[in-house]
Amino acid sequence: MEERNRRMWTQYALLLLAGCFVSQLYASSDVKFYESFDETFDGRWIVSQKEEFNGVWKHAKSEGHDDHGLLVSEKAKKYAIVKELDNVVSLNDGTMVLQYEVRLQEGLECGGAYLKYLRPQEAGWIPKEFSNESPYTIMFGPDRCGATDKIHFILKHKNPKSGEYIEHHLKFPPSVPSDKLTHVYTAVLKPNNELLILVDGEQKKKADLLSDYDMEPPLIPAETIPDPDDKKPEDWDEREKIPDPDATKPDDWDEDAPMEIEDEDAEKPEGWLDDEPEEIDDPEATKPEDWVDDEDGEWEAPKIDNPKCEEVPGCGEWTRPMKRNPAYNGKWYAPLIENPNYKGVWKPRDIPNPNYFKLDRPNFEPIAAIGIEIWTMQDGILFDNILIASDEKVAESYRMTAWKPKFDIEKEKQKAEEAASAGGLKGFQKMVLDLLYKVADIPFLGEHRSKVLDLLEKAEKQPNLTVGAVISIIIIIFTVFLKLIFGGTQQQPVKATGKAKKTDGAETSSSNKEGSTQKKEDQNEDAAAPRRRTRREN
Repeated sequence: MEERNRRMWTQYALLLLAGCFVSQLYASSDVKFYESFDETFDGRWIVSQKEEFNGVWKHAKSEGHDDHGLLVSEKAKKYAIVKELDNVVSLNDGTMVLQYEVRLQEGLECGGAYLKYLRPQEAGWIPKEFSNESPYTIMFGPDRCGATDKIHFILKHKNPKSGEYIEHHLKFPPSVPSDKLTHVYTAVLKPNNELLILVDGEQKKKADLLSDYDMEPPLIPAETIPDPDDKKPEDWDEREKIPDPDATKPDDWDEDAPMEIEDEDAEKPEGWLDDEPEEIDDPEATKPEDWVDDEDGEWEAPKIDNPKCEEVPGCGEWTRPMKRNPAYNGKWYAPLIENPNYKGVWKPRDIPNPNYFKLDRPNFEPIAAIGIEIWTMQDGILFDNILIASDEKVAESYRMTAWKPKFDIEKEKQKAEEAASAGGLKGFQKMVLDLLYKVADIPFLGEHRSKVLDLLEKAEKQPNLTVGAVISIIIIIFTVFLKLIFGGTQQQPVKATGKAKKTDGAETSSSNKEGSTQKKEDQNEDAAAPRRRTRREN
């Protein structure tokens, strides 16, 4: 009886082992490529020998972890490194997942942290000369600089008619996380032409690769194009309105009348000092001991405001202010009428597009290598756990085992640091700032994003500034929003011509003071150079 039970348990154990083996074999078949950087990259990854790529790659630990990665170690450098795959990977066979981790340990103000999935070397490249010219199939990952803040997805697709490889960019891509934590980026390519972009396992973008709404330019070209040889007829009139040929200028229309005339009713304010200049030489200024007239020019004392002018309406020669001329009409123009010969805006006729083709599914070029070719102003960019798999579940399991534990540790550390630095920043105040940080990740802010982030950092460090910072941020966002909707118009600056003291005759004295101030500015311009040196020396 005991022998029978022993044999039964032995059979169960063998079946269990066989099941585990088959399961592991099945899982490994779904992994087309995986790089953990647990071991040094030397001898496995090839650093480009091109002179421009002088950034030094290092095998280094992620800050706060024992886990290693591929590190960008220097600022303001170009980097290029490539890894050939043992087996070429086809993207045309079912679902394919591209995934990797990157940690921006020093942030990312201007630079890239993306990967390039390269075509076979028969396409015209060699690893030791890997560069931005090396032909790739997909480029994927974060990129930020100035107004650019996005997770790239670029597909290079061959037009079967022209034979040309064209870059097709994902429209409205998600933005890059603005912290310094480890994030995992995932692109899922599905047989139904669906593209999913995930950040930390959370879907951020869903697109159709064959949709002109999602890709720019669209993979399927337009069926027709404007005829490049079509020319606009010489008699084609595009003017919707024209000057009325029957209109005549009124007899009383004076084109020569000035826009402004002197205000004859104005009177000089009482107390105006005609003989006093607005500025005088500084009586306390002395010529520098090292001043050499032959080299530095004739020394002039710097100017200061005339103290005698402080308690009076104004100084200098008084002249009547100008006012709008009621007789001014300006140049006369004939009124516009509907153009009887108007034919509309001319467009060339459409002809069949010789490069048009139909497509049911993208014809992806195979992947033979993975490369990192970037230019960045920041160091501390750490790449890790690069994966190509044919099963989303496999990619998810790698996220949970390789990325999630690190992220959780970093997140807890970040929370502790924020709590320590925030001081009294609690409750509703903290919630508002968290919300504004999310708003700051919206791409439409463009160049204003850095201003918003600066204000948020100040508000966190100094809780008493929170209200003012929030108001400033709301004004910035509202201004950008209005510009996006209505467009910006540049106002003409109003030329200020001077100043005067506020008295009973303020309006008159102001205008006169403006004229005299402008005159003074023009006169002072000629003596600007020596005077500037004088101010610097004193």
